[in-house]
Amino acid sequence: MSGELLINVTPSESRVALIENGLLQEIHVERHTKRGLVGNIYRGKVSRVLPGMQAAFVDIGLEKAAFLHASDILIHSELVEEVNEAHIQESQTPKDIRELVRDGQDIVVQVVKDPLGTKGARLTTDITIPSRYLVFMPSVTHIGVSQRIEDEQERERLKLMMEKLEGQGGFILRTAAEGVGEKELLQDAEFLRRLWSKIQGRMKKRKSNVLYEDLPLARRVLRDFVGTDLDLIRIDSKLAFQELQSFTKEYAPEFHKLLDYYPGERPIFDLYDVENEAQRALERRVDLKSGGYLIIDQTEAMTTIDINTGAFVGHRNLEETIFNTNIEATQAIARQLRLRNLGGIIIIDFIDMVDVNHQRRVLHNLEVAVSKDRAKTKIHGFTALGLVEMTRKRTRESLEHILCGECPVCKGRGTIKTVETICFEIMREIVRVNRAYDADKFVVYASPAVAEALMGEESHVLAELEVFITKQIKVQTEMLYNQDKYDVVMM
Repeated sequence: MSGELLINVTPSESRVALIENGLLQEIHVERHTKRGLVGNIYRGKVSRVLPGMQAAFVDIGLEKAAFLHASDILIHSELVEEVNEAHIQESQTPKDIRELVRDGQDIVVQVVKDPLGTKGARLTTDITIPSRYLVFMPSVTHIGVSQRIEDEQERERLKLMMEKLEGQGGFILRTAAEGVGEKELLQDAEFLRRLWSKIQGRMKKRKSNVLYEDLPLARRVLRDFVGTDLDLIRIDSKLAFQELQSFTKEYAPEFHKLLDYYPGERPIFDLYDVENEAQRALERRVDLKSGGYLIIDQTEAMTTIDINTGAFVGHRNLEETIFNTNIEATQAIARQLRLRNLGGIIIIDFIDMVDVNHQRRVLHNLEVAVSKDRAKTKIHGFTALGLVEMTRKRTRESLEHILCGECPVCKGRGTIKTVETICFEIMREIVRVNRAYDADKFVVYASPAVAEALMGEESHVLAELEVFITKQIKVQTEMLYNQDKYDVVMM
């Protein structure tokens, strides 16, 4: 498998695209004025303790108060990236949030989830700082190894090398540490300890509530991609190219020789049709090569994916057609989850399969397809209703949340009232106003589509209404009105 990173940098925005076998698999976007907060460490103040929710709101200087649950106060931590399956358990769990924090208390916290929709950022007091090979946990003394390193001998070797650091904080060895020598690991550990020492110094100075900010997008992606098989890293900014040269030389030398400055006149994202692919990733419908398609709906609570056969009629029988469509859909679903950065609860409605063996094979194909995903995923199998439940680790906002906002017309509902519905609303409003007030006639101001309907196909109903209320009704077109906007004015 060939992989290539395209890095597009402008004064206001950075974007990184991961291309595998000529096809866009991931796209990361960071607006320089709205950088993600995950990994940032803050000095916060507890603004409100909520015993009923076993949580507290913490002011860290953002527009919305951040959320800190009792389970995230040095009890356990779900670490970022591939180490999030390592859980650190303390011996005694406090029963009440009021035993842990109080109103007005200063507290050092780290963001584990960006603000999303109406929700504020999610916090933990269990600080973790990632580097190239390690994740440093200053609050514990645990030494752990990423579960993605499956070879038991290698796991033992890594643990033995890290024993020299016992008592100097906790460490999780990341997947990239596989096969790495003792010298590199100890250098990484020393770098992390120096960084933590600087953060502690900032805590004492109290100059700012921001104690540590995670790396900018381009450098963060390179740090997190260590261990990934890449052939080339192209950057279209000379300044960013030079910065990444310095960064990779110190922190990711295996990527240093892959860096390539791209000065071409053609935009870098046009090389693999990235712009169009990103646009398509915002659409509800995803077409499959066979003629079937997916419908993806993202809500605040969960994401639902519906599979349909569409124009695919198959070559044998209906059951075979359904099975082949579902198999093809597993690959498309895995790609769309990465491309759109969908997280949280995901419900997949495969086309109903009678054959239990077909169900097992579809589930296996889905598991294989998502195994390439760097975000932790867990598939829970088919429910009694024939739906597949799965979860995907969510930390940063999805592509849709970054690039899109609420529709001013439908207010996020995804639908608007029909012209016919608006026409009947207007008529009811006229009757209501006529009963409440004494008017000689009425003027209706409406959008072009509604005005045309009132004077066209609904004109006979409007005429009957004029007879019913014994008043004249005039319709006026307002070009700037949305479809569901209207005014009824008494004259």
